[in-house]
Amino acid sequence: MKIGNKEISRRKVVVLAVVAAAAVLVALAAPYTMVGAPGDGVVKLRKGSSVEAVRDSIAAQVDVAFADRVVTLLNLIGCDVSERQGAYVVNKGDSPLRLVRMLRNGSSSGIKFTFNNIRTADEWTTLVGEKFMMTKDEMSKALSDPKLCAKYGMTPETMVGMLLPDSYEFYWDIAPEQMLDYMKEYYDKFWTDGRQAKAKNLGLTPMEIEIIASIVEEETAKADERGKVARLYLNRYQSGMPLQADPTVKFALGDFAIKRITVPMTRVQSPYNTYQVKGLPPGPIRLPEKSTIDAVLDAPTHNYMYMCAKEDFSGYHNFSTDYNEHLANARRYQDALNARGIK
Repeated sequence: MKIGNKEISRRKVVVLAVVAAAAVLVALAAPYTMVGAPGDGVVKLRKGSSVEAVRDSIAAQVDVAFADRVVTLLNLIGCDVSERQGAYVVNKGDSPLRLVRMLRNGSSSGIKFTFNNIRTADEWTTLVGEKFMMTKDEMSKALSDPKLCAKYGMTPETMVGMLLPDSYEFYWDIAPEQMLDYMKEYYDKFWTDGRQAKAKNLGLTPMEIEIIASIVEEETAKADERGKVARLYLNRYQSGMPLQADPTVKFALGDFAIKRITVPMTRVQSPYNTYQVKGLPPGPIRLPEKSTIDAVLDAPTHNYMYMCAKEDFSGYHNFSTDYNEHLANARRYQDALNARGIK
């Protein structure tokens, strides 16, 4: 059967109309499906959040236009976000539709939590409070709770030793005890049978090793010297000699910025001051790195009992077995401090 010219023209019109309609739909949908986020962001929501609150969070973390498109889609599909809680990660280039699907499905993301070079529990809990839904005070309370500490075989003084510096991933709305459960699990995995055997050979518990590691890490920033410093403190501890570690005085005084330890400073009364208290402090004076813990466990054998910072301010130390030699080293360092006006 032949099709007339009028029928062909009519069909062409229909096809063109369909194509035009499709083009309009594509154009309308493009901002929601093809225009990506201009940058990365993490949208954090609590239960009970309104659509307006969601918009404000997206606008603050990503972009205002992107936020408006997400809200338009949420309203179109009638998505109730009030029951959503968690962090939703937006990567550069992600479409508004992708975030809407995440919100609709409640597909919250884990947040990377990396920490190192941390001295105090206060510093660590501050990071936690900045990164997660829990407050700094909530985590501080957990760390200092004797009953909770006992659950992990710790005390409030030793809990910081359980917080091994590394990269972790937690959900934003994780509770303090849940996070500490995971930290303990990671801590136990780190303390393998091999590491525990090394600690036992030194006559120390894993936590005692970490206490020494924390002192070593404060004593020297030079990774290649930490084993040597560790053996010196092991020599002192095992001989019954007071550790007389300057970093413990700084910790006791609550001032790590001190450049020069004076005799009056060494007299401060504190269980952490190893000039006044024989043996180890009750807990680590910082969160020691895993590499420093291993440096203590694998400390090379030597007979040094004394050390003093080098007068060239290189960050390294002069070591000695003889006290008179140590005094000479100390005088050179003190003269260098005086020359620089360091008090």
